[in-house]
Amino acid sequence: MSTSSGYVPSPVDRAWIESAAAPIHPALAAIEAAAEPENIPILDREAGRVLAVIVAGRRSIVEVGTAYGYSTLCMALGAPQATIATIDPDRSRTDLARGWWRQAGIADERILVVNRPALEAFELGTDEPALVGPFDVVFIDALKHEYQAYLEAVAPRLLAGALVIADNVLWSGEVSGAAPPRAGGSTEHLRAFDRAVLRDPRFTATILPVGDGLLVASYRG
Repeated sequence: MSTSSGYVPSPVDRAWIESAAAPIHPALAAIEAAAEPENIPILDREAGRVLAVIVAGRRSIVEVGTAYGYSTLCMALGAPQATIATIDPDRSRTDLARGWWRQAGIADERILVVNRPALEAFELGTDEPALVGPFDVVFIDALKHEYQAYLEAVAPRLLAGALVIADNVLWSGEVSGAAPPRAGGSTEHLRAFDRAVLRDPRFTATILPVGDGLLVASYRG
């Protein structure tokens, strides 16, 4: 039970949590420093800490959207026994990501990179061995209008109890209406995705208001 009715953690609370936490890995800090001037979208640090915790103990992870490999590294560090298949068509970015993963001491064989558009890669079936599964985690952070399609593509490859995690599901307040939507249509796609997963009988799901919003769903199987 809340100790204060209507209490919502403030930026001050979140800053205190960050100050109390252990420093992030230097390789994660290096990715943050490289991504900011290039406007490369990476996972919020707060959400990255949560992601590392909730994948602990998992063994087979698939990630849709690598970019500079920040979320990939959060998961690799949080689940040191896991193998991760990560999908991104931009080889120039994933090659840079590999360098940061190596800096963190992650063996190359633990992270399998698939350089194709995600839906195309999933359609290859057994012709793309890295994506055959089964998986006990899927992390989605790529084209917002394709989120639902990613989920449907990967669902048959999930183990019972697998976690589905998706980033940006609050979209800076636009999904709830707290902020006006930008041009491009992502807001409506994300709103539809959120509602679909939260009400899908295949999942037990919720949204964590950290970073830009993390949807977390447990697959019933």
